[in-house]
Amino acid sequence: MKAVVQRVARASVTVEGQIIGEIAQGVLILICAMQGDDTAQADQLAAKISKLRIFKDADGKMNLSLKDVGGSALVVSQFTLAGDTSRGNRPGFSCAAAPELGEQLYKHFSMALAALGVPVQTGQFGADMAVDLLNDGPVTILYDL
Repeated sequence: MKAVVQRVARASVTVEGQIIGEIAQGVLILICAMQGDDTAQADQLAAKISKLRIFKDADGKMNLSLKDVGGSALVVSQFTLAGDTSRGNRPGFSCAAAPELGEQLYKHFSMALAALGVPVQTGQFGADMAVDLLNDGPVTILYDL
């Protein structure tokens, strides 16, 4: 699985003019299931992100996790993270998981993260979404499991 994790002061996702997911302090997670991924990768990624220490402690050092600061996660599916730009100018997406599996793993990841005690909001799989965020830092971490 691939993921982009951004520390945010706030984030929301809108579909057809309606906000369907919204958080205050926390992380925006853009996530993509790749061919060959299964629930084990989704569980591993959820565990890693729940423990990711990217929030400042009293000394201003990035020492605290999402759970430590009482933050939330906004999880948004983004198959374009699978984009292969090694040839030409148009990315190819053949390495992304098939839509049915991608949706299953996206939902599984979101539920696994919630089961670890992180409040989770989500986007809508396959929808045309508008994502609004206020980066905090900015702090951006890439995962490729």
